[in-house]
Amino acid sequence: MAEIKCIRDLLKMDLDIPGYQRPYKWNIRNIVDLLNDIGDAINDAETYGSSFKYRIGTIILHRNKKGKMDIVDGQQRIISLVLLLKYLEPSFVCSILNIDFTNKVTQANIHKNYRFIEEWFSLKKEVKRKYLDAFEKILEVVVISVDKVAEAFQLFDSQNTRGKELDPHDLLKAYHLREMKKYPYEMEHAVTKWEAKDTKDIRNLFKVYLFPVWNWSRGIKTKPFTAKEIDTYKGITEDKGYSYARRAGKAMPYFQITEPFLAGNDFFEMVDHYLWLLDDVQREMERNTAFEVFETILKKETGSVGFSYTRDLFYCALLCYYDKFHNFDELAVKKLFTWAYMLRVDMVNLGYDSINKYAVGEKNDRYTNSIPIFAKINVARLHTDIAGIHVKVIRNTDKASGEKWDWLYDKLKEINGLTGVSE
Repeated sequence: MAEIKCIRDLLKMDLDIPGYQRPYKWNIRNIVDLLNDIGDAINDAETYGSSFKYRIGTIILHRNKKGKMDIVDGQQRIISLVLLLKYLEPSFVCSILNIDFTNKVTQANIHKNYRFIEEWFSLKKEVKRKYLDAFEKILEVVVISVDKVAEAFQLFDSQNTRGKELDPHDLLKAYHLREMKKYPYEMEHAVTKWEAKDTKDIRNLFKVYLFPVWNWSRGIKTKPFTAKEIDTYKGITEDKGYSYARRAGKAMPYFQITEPFLAGNDFFEMVDHYLWLLDDVQREMERNTAFEVFETILKKETGSVGFSYTRDLFYCALLCYYDKFHNFDELAVKKLFTWAYMLRVDMVNLGYDSINKYAVGEKNDRYTNSIPIFAKINVARLHTDIAGIHVKVIRNTDKASGEKWDWLYDKLKEINGLTGVSE
């Protein structure tokens, strides 16, 4: 029987760890990854709403002769989650806490990991409540329960993953490697290049930049980049005979965020290309003296999540522009920067929902500018079409975000040569 449970409900079950299980070997690095993954899930839930769930993976259980549920697969995660919940809620009790762990490796790792959890939260006391709530409202797991131990081990052997579900980019990696099965050496080279990259950079590339830009350029509000969305990046094979497949083949090695590519090796080349292109765009803002005032704002720490969203929005727009025109025209960049940061000036509370609406040009009486900037870049013939867009710098005192962002508004006026005047 398989069912989806929130993590708190899982840990309430009468669980036991059978003697054949290996010691608890998760270390501090595993705990850091777990804490970061939960943190990302909390941020996504705040961004996309209460319906967002983060599935940690699959747990396989077998009912033993005593009526308890032996953990066949998932004990490392379960023990780690118990440690975390026990710290967050000292009164929490569960069957795992009653187990007398005699293995020295298990004892040492439990002690070290619990101590690290205490240290980690000592610097992040403000998020303890969010992490605790996540156990019931965000984090979930697939629980497979069987009555025969042989069935449990058969399921265990058939599992393709351990821990959390594969990330979308990992699924894409596997998909495109399969497309390269006729070319083993190219497969080896692709894997070597992929493994040399930081997986967090790849995840961030798709989540924050490529997938949102793909949608916004089509006038579509974006959504979380999950396994359900990977068809966008499966590419197309030349043997389909489609005209756009032949066109994509002839276009290489030139990529476009908004255009398809050939399945297989081109996927890995595409990821490599956009990691470098994003780095180029960010370094240009740091090094080009013409953009010093932009860089000062981009680097500013305000403690505002909305300010971070705005920075990402600007870099998305700049990446989309540079991807198409391959220049940093000062006027065009200024227009993109002003367009993005005027949204922060406009809004008292700026969440990702507003970013999403603003990016596609949805009209709102709070927005000074309702410009579908990504769609305009997508259809522009010349870069001057973007440089010529009229971006307003006006602050409606009846609807503005308050004095907190006065400094930003003044900077935008200065950037646009409007100091001392009203646009």
